[in-house]
Amino acid sequence: MTSRRLIHQLAALVLLVASTSVWAQNPGDARAEMSYYLPQGVQYDSAIPTPEQVLGMVPGEWHVRHDQLVRYMDAVAAASDRVSIERTGRSYENRELVMLTITSPQNHDNLESIRQRHLQLASSTDVVDVSDMPVVLYQGYSVHGNEPSGNNAALLYVYHLAAAQGAEIEAALDNAIILVDPAFNPDGTDRFANWVNSRRAINVPSTDPHNLEHNEPWPGGRTNHFWFDLNRDWLPLQHPESIARIQNYYRWRPNVLTDHHEMGSDATFFFQPGIPSRTHPITPVRNQELTDAIGQYHARVLEADQRLFYTRESFDDFYYGKGSTYPDVTGSVGILFEQASSRGHARETENGILRFPFTIQNQFLSSLSTLQGALALREELLTYKQSFYQESRELAGQSPVKAYVFGDSADRASAYRMAEILRRHQIAVHELASDLQVGEQRFEAGRAYIVPLEQDQYRLIESVFEQRTEFPDTLFYDISAWTFPFAFNTPFAALERRQFNAGLLGVQIDIDDLPAGQLVGPQDAYVYAFEWDEFYAPRALYRLLDAGVRARVATEPFTAMTSDGAREFDYGTVLVAAGPQDVSQETIRELMQQASQDDGLSVYVLNSGLSQQGIDLGSRSHANLRKPEIAIVVGEGVRASEVGEAWHALDQKFAMPVSLLTIPRLRQADLHRYNVLVMASGNYSGVDAAAIKSWVQDGGTLIVYKTALAWAAREELASIKLIEDEEGDQALRSYAEQVRDSGEQLISGSIFNARLDLTHPLGYGYNSALIRVFRDNAQFMAVADNPYATPLIYSDDPLAAGYISAENLEKIAGTAAIVVSRQGSGRVIAMTDNPNFRAFWYGTTRLFMNAVFFGHTISAATAQ
Repeated sequence: MTSRRLIHQLAALVLLVASTSVWAQNPGDARAEMSYYLPQGVQYDSAIPTPEQVLGMVPGEWHVRHDQLVRYMDAVAAASDRVSIERTGRSYENRELVMLTITSPQNHDNLESIRQRHLQLASSTDVVDVSDMPVVLYQGYSVHGNEPSGNNAALLYVYHLAAAQGAEIEAALDNAIILVDPAFNPDGTDRFANWVNSRRAINVPSTDPHNLEHNEPWPGGRTNHFWFDLNRDWLPLQHPESIARIQNYYRWRPNVLTDHHEMGSDATFFFQPGIPSRTHPITPVRNQELTDAIGQYHARVLEADQRLFYTRESFDDFYYGKGSTYPDVTGSVGILFEQASSRGHARETENGILRFPFTIQNQFLSSLSTLQGALALREELLTYKQSFYQESRELAGQSPVKAYVFGDSADRASAYRMAEILRRHQIAVHELASDLQVGEQRFEAGRAYIVPLEQDQYRLIESVFEQRTEFPDTLFYDISAWTFPFAFNTPFAALERRQFNAGLLGVQIDIDDLPAGQLVGPQDAYVYAFEWDEFYAPRALYRLLDAGVRARVATEPFTAMTSDGAREFDYGTVLVAAGPQDVSQETIRELMQQASQDDGLSVYVLNSGLSQQGIDLGSRSHANLRKPEIAIVVGEGVRASEVGEAWHALDQKFAMPVSLLTIPRLRQADLHRYNVLVMASGNYSGVDAAAIKSWVQDGGTLIVYKTALAWAAREELASIKLIEDEEGDQALRSYAEQVRDSGEQLISGSIFNARLDLTHPLGYGYNSALIRVFRDNAQFMAVADNPYATPLIYSDDPLAAGYISAENLEKIAGTAAIVVSRQGSGRVIAMTDNPNFRAFWYGTTRLFMNAVFFGHTISAATAQ
């Protein structure tokens, strides 16, 4: 490794800025030429192909597609002994996820030993000598597919690192391991690139902001295949792109991670640090000091070319589920870059014409300045990582809480999915070795998990279990709470020193298969029964119904004899008689075996139609079930993320087909081929409400939530009342206070206590009346006049975690979270909140699935 003094010298030379710069200052003068992008005075190895030689275009001339991006990266890796490339996964649309490792040939020869030594910074209790250790950077681009300057800049950055010649770049690569993820979001990248490339002028680009090229259609290229924002998935890890990314991250545990974005076209350029008061309290102060120190290098290169930028406003470092903030709780330094977007190839802005090559060049410059800063601060960054984990272990030792235990013996799947995510975050999770009583909660050995706090990821563990309700700043860029056990609706408890002992730690789990259930009883069956408690029960039921099996649901509890003796079956138990059926008994038995193995269900064989207590198996109180035929309204005016979350739940979690209908198609379709219709937030002024009402009256189940409630109420589809703000005397306030005053009344993302009627069809499968609901809106709904029509209501003490203003806290207490209305033979189920939030709010996804499967069974007398 090069000496510390020389490191500082070469860091100052990496960019070759100041007198050697030929970068254009005016965004309108930017041009798609390699001589425009690259620093003057650097010689490049002719054996390394340029993007133009491989792709037939210079970056910025066209928007690069993902296949082109991968093709170029492969070509560079094949030509350079500084670069290697790996396939790390595939997106939903089967696009390859790739990772490049760029360093000196000598480091490549010893890469595994360097990696193992670097990992000791997190795990070793001894002081590790970092004087000759390379710094590790993870530089990722365009997690939002319609923010393309990032992945187009990746072409230039990789070329520069592979081809630049001279002592400075060789020393830099000898002292750094650079991991490049050129496209965080391949599916969104291609959706956007194909749009703008196919609508650009060939000779003279239109700079008109109203031009088609600059206005992509719904759902836009920001999101992945299911319309999720992947920059909110670093903690939940619900998507293949995120899972591959976090595996890459932990293979190295980098010192610096960069996340390259775009923002509104009239802005300039942003880099972190963000708003200081909105840094999560768990993040060490030293993290922000290092962020600021690296920021000085970004500032110098931008100032040298008179480019405008800003820091410490607009963006924050609070939610650990974002790419630039997740590193801050795991011993690294995350840095967000936001570049004003040209949207297409050139666009009029408040600052003049903004051309695509200018936006690419700023991302290229900030990539280089990150390397420059990391090299200059190499030892500080390496020492910080070591001290971060040492301090984490010390904090764990000082904490009165020694472990968290969580689990639900009735719903093993939800707890398992939570444990699986923790393991992906390199958190040690153990099976509970012996039964444990904590207050009124009982956790069963083998059906619960325990997470000891004295481990490297102490800070991350605290962040996912905490129930924070007080904050140094009450404005948030994203959500203010994400307590994992609340999301998965799984009981949990903190164990203090007197409650915890090492004997509670069973086998440490790994990411494996879902815990299997069992098929209990003899080969011959009169009736099969399984309760609705397990999360994947809807998947099993749909498989049965889709195969033509008739099934019913118990609307009252009963006790029946099984081969294990008498057993109580709760509300929502699914019953499948062996006959009469149109499907053979052998097929039904196979489906039941599949339900036990693949869906984790305990399926019981019942061989008597007489119950020990309660209703008999042939009772009319067991409601007949129908196979859901589901349509979701999508398209212009509809919140893509919310309908994407519903689509994802049905497709990925429950293997159920869905029809996605745009509003024009909804007007043309024969609605009677569907029996469930989902309408999330959106503008539905173009919907034929009369046709929807007629469909509901004929027996359809309409599920509406969030802003769709106002439309359903206005069109008299749902008999609900939204609570309006009362006009009152307003004290005079200063102009400067307006942003904060209005922001403090937002509910940007908090968790609330709600009480559920466990006897109601929407409550089937729950075993506690207290559930936690995630809310990110300030719309309130009154309790229904019919006393049976509000199955879910916010408690009188509603805040569980997160921020809410005192005014809104008073408003939400005792309001309705769900109201059920009747229209003829059908039902309208109105929810104030999105039940499928970010795919990891398993606890309320069950409400959604209950509405899908049991909405039609809700008694008319209990609906508004």
